[in-house]
Amino acid sequence: QVQLVESGGGLVQAGGSLRLSCAASGSTFSSSAMGWFRQAPGKEREFVAAINWSGGNTFYADSVKGRFTISRDNAKKTVYLQMNNLKPEDTAVYSCAAAWPDLNYSGSYYSPREYDSWGQGTQVTVSS
Repeated sequence: QVQLVESGGGLVQAGGSLRLSCAASGSTFSSSAMGWFRQAPGKEREFVAAINWSGGNTFYADSVKGRFTISRDNAKKTVYLQMNNLKPEDTAVYSCAAAWPDLNYSGSYYSPREYDSWGQGTQVTVSS
């Protein structure tokens, strides 16, 4: 397992941008799938984006396609979520997660049950 620490959350106006970072420690990061999930008050955790070990494959929820970009830097053991054109409905606690070894089935990237390490989360609030 890896230990994960998110940063970069905050308060932003609608239409603005934020970049979240997730720093990992441990030896398995470079061979792990990484995902971002979010949870708003009173709602279930939902998938946002994921990336495979090499960064060659990315996956997005329909609600964020074209606005969010996930990327990773294996040398820095960090995964990023660039969020543009933010909307009030993007308000949530955003958590990163790791699955080791990398997932074999593309559908697995969307399920939180496939991930075995989680960060504590960072709050993103988008005002209208």
